[in-house]
Amino acid sequence: MRSTKVLLFFSVWLAVSTMGFAGGFVVADNSNNSTKETQVTIVTTAGTLRIKLYNGTPKHRDNFLKLVQDHFYDSTLFHRVIPEFMIQGGDPDSKKAGSDVPLGNGGPGYTIPAEIDPVNFYHKKGALAAARTDDRINPAKASSGSQFYIVEGRTFTDADLTTMEERMRNQQKQDLFGVLINKPEYLWLRTKFINYKKLQQTDSLIRLSKQIDSIIAPDLAKIPPFHFNAEQRKVYETIGGTPHLDGGYTVFGEVIEGLDIIDAIAHAKTLPGDRPETDIRILKMTIEK
Repeated sequence: MRSTKVLLFFSVWLAVSTMGFAGGFVVADNSNNSTKETQVTIVTTAGTLRIKLYNGTPKHRDNFLKLVQDHFYDSTLFHRVIPEFMIQGGDPDSKKAGSDVPLGNGGPGYTIPAEIDPVNFYHKKGALAAARTDDRINPAKASSGSQFYIVEGRTFTDADLTTMEERMRNQQKQDLFGVLINKPEYLWLRTKFINYKKLQQTDSLIRLSKQIDSIIAPDLAKIPPFHFNAEQRKVYETIGGTPHLDGGYTVFGEVIEGLDIIDAIAHAKTLPGDRPETDIRILKMTIEK
């Protein structure tokens, strides 16, 4: 069992996915969170949504509002939908894209610094969050300048959430390892691991793991273990969401009307690549006065 965990730990780090677990986060400044939250209406071919934008994520809020004012999102598609997970949109390349055109790489040409606060802004059903590139090329978790997703998710049991907390703690450890091997004095760690794995030297991998554990331990001890608070557990057990994304992506708003529209879009019949078979288009977005 121990050797399996060693291989899994490093393999996950080397091949981390764009929607995987991520424990490191930057806490947003919530000092302006008491003012009135701006609301935006999203009219789509599947129905109308109303969202509110959090004041505790001002960079994402202001960027989103600027794009709405510029009509950036008008005529874009929800180009990726996955039932019990999320719906994704905001790619400007989707406006006139044929059904065979790959989507998901378009944007305004810039990124937004992460404003991740998994305590106050988490991935409950209806959460509005920023998409981003994966940790291998984006360790700071900077957000796409325009692409976003809205959570449909599902409900989880208390046991599910406890298991998830353990995985998130392992991710915190993986994040520290990622920082470690990017330091010149520790590049040998990655080289050794790759060689040991290639040669299937399990005993050597175990010894290397113990070395790394001792190096990481002081920094790991400074990070509070990831956990869901009582409110989050209640929401994830009753309303649902995608809790495994907490700490990895900036949540900057939520749907306040139209959750049934999210369900309908998420369960649309799709083509390969999770694009809806029949285009689901954002007709317009407007800021409510």
